[in-house]
Amino acid sequence: MTITKGIAAITLIAASTTVANAETLRLLTWGGYAPDAVVEKFTAETGIEVEVTKSNNEEMVAKLRATGGGGFDLAQPSQDRIAGAQEEFEIYKPIDLSKIDTSLFITSMLEATKSNTMLGEDVYGVPHVWGTSGLVVNTAMAGDVKDYTDLCNEAYAGKVSYRLKRPTLIGFAFSMGLDPFAAYSDAEEYKKIIDAVEEKLISCKGNVKAYWSGGDELMGLLRSGEVVASMAWDTGGWKLNSEDENITFVAPTSGALGWIDTFALPRKTKAEDAAYKWINFVMQPEIAAMITAEAGNFTASLGADAYADDALKARFQASFPPEAIDNINWYPTVPAGLEEMEGAALDRVKASN
Repeated sequence: MTITKGIAAITLIAASTTVANAETLRLLTWGGYAPDAVVEKFTAETGIEVEVTKSNNEEMVAKLRATGGGGFDLAQPSQDRIAGAQEEFEIYKPIDLSKIDTSLFITSMLEATKSNTMLGEDVYGVPHVWGTSGLVVNTAMAGDVKDYTDLCNEAYAGKVSYRLKRPTLIGFAFSMGLDPFAAYSDAEEYKKIIDAVEEKLISCKGNVKAYWSGGDELMGLLRSGEVVASMAWDTGGWKLNSEDENITFVAPTSGALGWIDTFALPRKTKAEDAAYKWINFVMQPEIAAMITAEAGNFTASLGADAYADDALKARFQASFPPEAIDNINWYPTVPAGLEEMEGAALDRVKASN
């Protein structure tokens, strides 16, 4: 063997060994949360490969339950799918907050997620992508609609819409000065709240043009002017605002209802250090803005909105000044039995005259 060939062989062996030993992060996530461009930047910076499996809440819990928390190194369930699943199935392991740069996070979201994913003294999730439901309002026709119960104002008879789903019960409860989340642990108290909201929704029924069931249906009602105010998601309001500057998402004065998709460690993660590196990487504002561009929702990265598309950034900042973000009512884990109670109330609202 010549010296040149020997060197080439050694180089090839070294390269093969590097590839074989390259660390891989197995990520169980939602569509849009790990764009190719972000994965490529992360790999270039760390040398860690990322294997992305797209899923949803039900599938994530099912996959981790089937393996006892194995098969993946980092998962992204919603915050209300962590504490209960952990208590029942033991599929996650606690988050080591000392390995996370918490200064990258919006404080109120970080604290809410820590609280809602805690068991004993352990925290099992930190926030990533979030969104809300609140009000989508034609400000030229219903500019004084600022909270959920404003949908019942006589001036808007036959011109409002909302879904007959649990967010409507929850939102109206907060708007009526009640705190349904605080009553989650007391079924009797929770029923009193739901009964009061049921009565309100029945009295408000004459204002409802239609109970919408799909986003396209609602968008059509708002575009046509048949509906001037509705409960809906923030992204739907911003999409309409791109078409008509008078229509936009409004965070209710009693608080928008917020969901958060988290970072959670499966119990049998084999690449824990890589998982923490990914979290700290994607929470950087510039990187987080790339995820917002792909997913359509904002993240809990502090200051990331400054790097978003100018038009989307303007809509977000108009809907969510800092005080509105701090006022969001984040969904906690739903105790057993409450959804059946809510469903019965909604059925009675639908059947009422």
